[in-house]
Amino acid sequence: MSEMTKPLLEMQSVSKEYNGNPVLKDVSFTLGQGEVLGLVGENGAGKSTLMNILFGMDVIHQTGGYGGKVLIDGNEVKFASPLDALKAGIGMVHQEFSLLPGFTAAENILLNREPQNRSVLSLVFGDRANTIDRKKLQKEAIDAITKLGVELDPDMMVSEMPVGHKQFTEISREISKSSIRLLVLDEPTAVLTEKEAEMLLKAIRNLASQGISVIFITHRLQEILDVCNKVVVMRDGRIINELDAGKTSIQEMARLMVGREVSTHPKDDDRAGRTISDRIVLSVKDLWVDMPGETVKDVNLEVRDGEILGIGGLAGQGKLGIPNGIMGLFPAGGSVMLNGSPIPLNNPRACLDSSLAFVSEDRRGVGLLLDESLEWNIAFPAMQIQEKFLRMYLGGLIKWRDQNAIKTVTDKYIEQLQIKCTSSKQKAKELSGGNQQKICLAKAFALEPKLLFVSEPTRGIDIGAKSLVLKALREYNRELGVTIVMISSELEELRQICDRIAIITDGSVSGILPASTPSEDFGMLMVGKTRKEA
Repeated sequence: MSEMTKPLLEMQSVSKEYNGNPVLKDVSFTLGQGEVLGLVGENGAGKSTLMNILFGMDVIHQTGGYGGKVLIDGNEVKFASPLDALKAGIGMVHQEFSLLPGFTAAENILLNREPQNRSVLSLVFGDRANTIDRKKLQKEAIDAITKLGVELDPDMMVSEMPVGHKQFTEISREISKSSIRLLVLDEPTAVLTEKEAEMLLKAIRNLASQGISVIFITHRLQEILDVCNKVVVMRDGRIINELDAGKTSIQEMARLMVGREVSTHPKDDDRAGRTISDRIVLSVKDLWVDMPGETVKDVNLEVRDGEILGIGGLAGQGKLGIPNGIMGLFPAGGSVMLNGSPIPLNNPRACLDSSLAFVSEDRRGVGLLLDESLEWNIAFPAMQIQEKFLRMYLGGLIKWRDQNAIKTVTDKYIEQLQIKCTSSKQKAKELSGGNQQKICLAKAFALEPKLLFVSEPTRGIDIGAKSLVLKALREYNRELGVTIVMISSELEELRQICDRIAIITDGSVSGILPASTPSEDFGMLMVGKTRKEA
C-alpha cells in the first residue's frame, strides 16, 4: 500500500474487557482523510469504549488497557492520555459540555492556548508577565467559527448561550487547533433544535471538504444518511456490518442495530393463564421529570390491568426518568392516577402506601442496604411500610420483629430466584451483581404491590442470571396477576416477556406496539419515526 492510500485512522482487532466481561470484540475499521464515518448502535454496544481507546482516556489505562492496534497514517500509536491524542490531531466533543460559564465563546475556544503579547517584563519574569493578545484571540476564534460555518457570537458569555450555541463553541474549540485532522462527535445533535442540527450537518460536510475526517456518533439515523460516507453498525461489542451510506436505508440500519432475532418473543404457551383486561390500572398524563441525563418532557401512557408493559428507547431519551419521576426520586409534574385515584408526585412514601413498588436501575445506590443481611434487605421495606413480619403485643403498643417470618420469606426467595449465597444472614455487598439484582427483586416482591416498576432488571448481569430474572418477573405477573412496567435498554429482552412495548424518544412516547412486532419497527420508533398505538 502506498503512502498516498494509507488511511488516516485504522483500528485492527481492537478488544477490551472490564472485570473479565468483554465489551469490545475484534473491532476493525478504517477511516480516510476527509471521510465522515457514522458510528451507530444501541446503548451498551461499545461505541463510547471504542472512542475512549482512540482518545487515550484514563478509564482504559486504569482497567488493564486494550487488545489490538490503533494506527495513524499506517503507524501504530499508543496514546498515554488525551493530550497525546490531541498532539496527533484528534479532537473529541463529548456529550457533556466542558465550558467555563463565566467566559465568552472566544475565550473558551482558545482556552489554555491564548495568543500572548510579550513585554520587557517578560524578559525578567518569563511567560508569567505576558498579556493576552485580545485582537489575535478574537481573530482566531472568528476563524474557527467561520471554518465551522455556523452562526455564533464570539463575545457572548457561555452562561447566556442557548444550548445549541454551547455545542458550536465546543466544536469550534476543537477545530481551532491547527493540528486537527480527525474530529469525534458524540451525539452532537441530541441537544440541538432542528434548525441548529441542520446547521451542524452542513458544518460537518464543510469540515470534510477541508480534509478533516469525522467520526459521527448519533441515534438519528436520517442524519447518518444526510452526512456520512460510510456507516459502521455495532452490537454487543462487535461490528455487525459496514455499509455505504449512499446505498443503505434507515430500515436496514435499524434492523442491524437492534438485531435480526425474531423468535425471541414469548411463545403462545408463555402467555397461557394470564388475563389482561382493558381496564386501565395506571394513567400517566403530561408527565415531566427533572432527572440529570434524562429527557422527560411530555409523557402520556396508559397501563392495562395484568399486563407487562415494556418501556424502551435509546440512552438519555427519557425511559429511565419515567419510573424515577413517578416514584418521587426526582422532581416531576403532570398527573398520575392508579385505579382512578390520584398519586401525589414528589412523595415516595405516598407511592409505596398506594401499593406501587420500584426496582431501581441503581441497585447499589438506592436498591440495597449493602452492609446488612439478605434477610434485612428483603424484609425491611415491607416491615416499615406495611408492618409485615412484626409481632404485636399489648394490642399493638409493642411491635417486635418476627425473626422466623423474616427467615421464611428470605429463604423462599433465595430458592425461587436461585440466589447464590452462603445463607440468608450473608451481607448484600458480598454477593455478585446478578445476585444483588435478584435481592432487589425479592424486596419488591415481598411488598406484594398492585403495580411494579422494574428498571434495567438485567443490566450488568450474565446471561444465565438474565434468564432467571426474566422468568421470575413473568411468573410473578402470571401467578399473582401483578401489573408490571419494565424499563430496559435491551429491546430483545422486552420482546421476550412484555405484552406491549412503548418507545420513548426525545422525552415522550413515540409509539406503543405489541411485543411480537418485528425488531426493525421498534428501531424506527427509536429514531423518531412515529407509529400509531397498539
